[in-house]
Amino acid sequence: MIIIGERINSTRKNVKPAVIERNAEYIMEEARNQAAAGAAYIDVNAGALTEGEPEALCWLVETVQSAVDLPCSLDSPRPAAIEAALKVHRGTPLINSINLEKARVEQLLPLAAEHRTKVIALAMDERIPDTVQGRIDCAMKLIDTVTGAGIPEEDIFLDPCILGIGTWDGMTGDHPGVIAIETMKAVRARSDKIHICSGLSNVSFGLPERKLVNRAACVLFIGAGMDSAICDPLDGSLMSLVLAAEAVLARDDFCANYIATSREGRLVL
Repeated sequence: MIIIGERINSTRKNVKPAVIERNAEYIMEEARNQAAAGAAYIDVNAGALTEGEPEALCWLVETVQSAVDLPCSLDSPRPAAIEAALKVHRGTPLINSINLEKARVEQLLPLAAEHRTKVIALAMDERIPDTVQGRIDCAMKLIDTVTGAGIPEEDIFLDPCILGIGTWDGMTGDHPGVIAIETMKAVRARSDKIHICSGLSNVSFGLPERKLVNRAACVLFIGAGMDSAICDPLDGSLMSLVLAAEAVLARDDFCANYIATSREGRLVL
């Protein structure tokens, strides 16, 4: 499982002031903790700043990579910020994210191809399809668009654009959880090379005890083919369930990762 640590996001109440004040030690500690917990990428987001986002995102990249030897997921709604961050990033980052909106395709795909980045690709265009078939069709078109720009399948992290299950009114479209699972299955049936990703905490938006919903969804999504998630690696129960699910689904030879983590005393019930 490829874990993309979500904690350095300027929408979080402690992160935004740390970014504004350039509190490097706070950001570095967040990066180190997530790396130690198993993150393969550190997501960096300065999008909540009303001005100066490109400079802030560059600072986040440089600060994180001074603390840990990991690539970043460059998370921004503004292509200009991602373009700036690419110039200071060491190694191969993730661009978070690309979708079928005309402006993002035209601005971000050339950057991804030029810098040979990996991309998180959200199954949406100007809107998010609210049926299983609509989301699948969007995902397939997006894969064709991204690969057509010269980005190989193994560099695509397809996100079915998970929405909160608690927001569904039972009348409009299909259930968000079902849409996510069926889209994952369809993408996995198409290719074993494409990574399937999720912004995992979106599924529980508006619900009580959100971590419980996130953990349940994670196991179900892994069963549907997910091999990557944007999540909190400091949630020990979540990370333990990931290991257990991978062992059950024969994605952990001889249960080696699960057993090793148990021996280290890091499994959380």
